[in-house]
Amino acid sequence: MHLPRWLRPCNDSLMAEALRRGRPAWGELIHVAWTAWVFFVPIFTPQGWDLRWLLLTAASYPLFLVLYLCTLLRPCREVGIYALGMCLLSMALLPWYPAGMTYFVFGSVYLGGVRWRSPWHYMGALLLLNAAMLLLGRSVGYAWPALGWLPVTTLITSLLVHADRAGQRKDAALLQSQEQVRRLAALAERERIGRDLHDLLGHTLSLVALKADLAGKLLQRDPEAARREIAELGKVAREALAQVRHAVTGIRATGLAAEAAAAQVLLGTDGVQLELRLPPLELAPEQENALALCLREAATNVQRHAGARHVRVWLEDDGQRWVLGGEDDGRGGAIRPGNGLAGMRERLQALGGDLQLRRGSGGRGTCLLARLPHQSRSGQEPAAASAASGA
Repeated sequence: MHLPRWLRPCNDSLMAEALRRGRPAWGELIHVAWTAWVFFVPIFTPQGWDLRWLLLTAASYPLFLVLYLCTLLRPCREVGIYALGMCLLSMALLPWYPAGMTYFVFGSVYLGGVRWRSPWHYMGALLLLNAAMLLLGRSVGYAWPALGWLPVTTLITSLLVHADRAGQRKDAALLQSQEQVRRLAALAERERIGRDLHDLLGHTLSLVALKADLAGKLLQRDPEAARREIAELGKVAREALAQVRHAVTGIRATGLAAEAAAAQVLLGTDGVQLELRLPPLELAPEQENALALCLREAATNVQRHAGARHVRVWLEDDGQRWVLGGEDDGRGGAIRPGNGLAGMRERLQALGGDLQLRRGSGGRGTCLLARLPHQSRSGQEPAAASAASGA
C-alpha cells in the first residue's frame, strides 16, 4: 500500500504486532468508533451542542486522532508519550468540555501498550492518573455523579485490554519459539540426510568411476575383461539404486511419536486436551507411516470441524491387528467423507487394513478406528504370504 510515511506502522508498534498475528488493520482502527461519546455527551449537559462545544471539538478531535494513530503506528517505547498526551488533552479541556473525558479513557487504555515490568506498575499509573483527574474535576465544580463512572470504567477497561494484549504477546512468543524449533529440526534433518547420502553414495560413485575408466582402457586390449568390468559396473549401480530407494523410504517415513507431538501442539492451540496412550509396539515401517498419517489427518479434522474439548488416542494389539483409535467429545453427526478420509482409507487398504467411523461413546462425538493386520518378517500379511507360497 502506498501510504504516507507517517501512516506506515513501525516494526515495533501495536499495529505491526496485530498484522503479524494475522489481524487486519481495521481491527485496530475500529476502536475509534468509541469516540462517538464525544458527540453524545452534550445530550446530558444543559448547554447541549452550543458554539463552545463545536469550537472545542473542532480543535481537539483532530489532535486526538493524531495521538491515537501515533499510539498504533509508532514504536512501543513511544506509546506512553502519546497515551499520556490524550490524558493531558482531556484534563486541559475538562473545565469547559465534559465530552473530553472520552480522550482520558482512550489514553488510559493505550497506556497499557507500554512494556510495563509488571501489571502492578500499570495499575499504579492508572490510579495516579484517575486520582489527578478526580481532583481536577472536583476543583472546577463537577459533581461526584459526573465523575464517579470515570475511574471504574477506566480501570476495568484498561486492565482487560492489557491482559488480552499480554496474552496475545505470549501466544505470539510461543508460536515463534515453536517455529524456531521446527526450523532447527528441519536443518538438523537436512544435515543428517546429507551425511547419510554422502556416506552411502561417496564410495559407490567412486567405485563406478574407477570401473568405468578401467573398462574404457581394456576395451581395445582385452574386450572380455572390459565386458566383465561393465557387468560389475551395472551390478554396483543397481545396488546403489536399491540403497538410495531404501534411504529415501526411511526419510519419507513418518513416526507415530512425532505425529502425536504435532497433534498435541495443534489441538493445544485451540484449548483441546489430548490424551495419548501409544505403547512401544513393533510395527513395520510402512505400517507405522500409514497410521501416523491417519493420526495427522484425524487431528486436523478434529481441529477444523469437531468443536471438541477432549480427544483420546490409543494404539493397541488385538491379537490379529494393530488398532489405532481416536475419539473426541465434539459435535459428531453425519460424516461426509472427503479427500482426507478417502486417502486414509486407501492407504490402509493398500496394506490390507480398513478404516471404521462411528459415533463416540455416550452418543457424543466421533470415534475413528484404523486397523492393520500383523505382518510377517518378510513384510507380507501372513495369510497373503501363505497364499503366495501355495501359488
